[in-house]
Parts: sequence; structure tokens; C-alpha cells
Amino acid sequence: MDAELKNSILKTGTTILGIVCKDGVVMASDRQTTAGNIVFYKDSQKTVQINDYLLMSNCGSVSDSQRIQKILPAELKLKELKSKSRPTVKQSANLLSAINYSGIRQPSMIPQQAGFLIGGFNEDGSVELFTIFPDGSIVKIEDYDANVGSGLTFVLGLLERQYKKGLSVKEGIELAKEALKSSTQRDTASGYGIDVFTITKDGIKKVVEQTIEPNYKDDKPHKE
Repeated sequence: MDAELKNSILKTGTTILGIVCKDGVVMASDRQTTAGNIVFYKDSQKTVQINDYLLMSNCGSVSDSQRIQKILPAELKLKELKSKSRPTVKQSANLLSAINYSGIRQPSMIPQQAGFLIGGFNEDGSVELFTIFPDGSIVKIEDYDANVGSGLTFVLGLLERQYKKGLSVKEGIELAKEALKSSTQRDTASGYGIDVFTITKDGIKKVVEQTIEPNYKDDKPHKE
């Protein structure tokens, strides 16, 4: 792993993940927003539906992520109007890749610093998942990925052992929950809740919303 990727991971405190299943894709994320060693927000939605057929998870700079959430659906709608056909998931991912690439190549005091997972369903019913790194590089995911969020080491370690080719979406949901729970227990930049979505030929659904609440208890009964 080169220095550039190491530095990127250190700045992308979060956990996002995508799992490819035989009948769809599962995408999930935690809810904690961190700035350095401070927890700024505890209810951030890092996986968002950006139009009728696409779901996107983000890690890295909040401002860059919010910018993409506004720009990408608008650009895809313009493309659809011009071509009179709905963009495919691959075309959408390539557009996001180009936006990320231009964000680090144009002169700027602060280059774009955000990574993304983008999944969706095509008009023929097929479902695809892509990962787009902060430098604009793009990879089609055939099994699972966590981009460059700080929780990736915990997530990938678990998925490496438990993922099985051809698992169902139902199994993928449970695997995503376990992976996120592993990350939120060990990664200091991930936590406070999890959100899990499914993408199938029937559409996009949010299937899990859970909040992590701290509870305090006495180690031993208090004696008067």
C-alpha cells in the first residue's frame, strides 16, 4: 500500500461496504461523522438513494460527498434527456469516476477527497456494484468492497472469511450487519448506528435501521 492510499484512509473516517449476491446487492454504512478526534454527528446518512435506480455510499470529505450527491443525479438526468435513454449503472459509475478524477487534477488549494460505492439496477433487471476511489480509479465489484473508509480493515477481514460466492440477499444482509458491528466495535471513527439497503431487480429498499446507544452499568453492586 503506497503512501497516498495510507494518507487517504487516515482522512476517511467511516465504514461503508457493498456485497454482491446472487439475486442483488447489499450496501451498508455506519452513522458517525468524525473530524480528527472529535465526533461531530451521530446520525449521518452515508448511504443515500440518488435517483430511482441508484444507491451511493460515501467516505471522506463531507463537503465533497454532499457536492457529488447534488451533481451526479443532475448530470445523469441531463444525459438521459439528451440520449433519450436511461444511463446504465456502469455509465453512472464512469461519470462519477470522471468527476472524482477532475476533482484532483484541477488546480485547487484542497483537492477532492472522497471515495464512493455506487450500485443500482439496469433496465434489463441486472444489478451492478462499482467502487470509485478518491483519485477517480474505478473497479467493478464481483464479491465485496469497503472503498477506503477507516473501517475497511475490520470489514474486509471478516468478509474474507465469511463471504461465499452465490449467497442470497437475505444472507448478505446478515453478513453486512456483522461486518458493520465488527467495525463499530474496533474502529474509533465508526459507530452510533448502521443502515443497510438492498438493490434487486424490484428496486431499492432500506431493510435495517439500528442505533447504537451507550449504556452504563455498575461493575459490582454498590454497598452502603
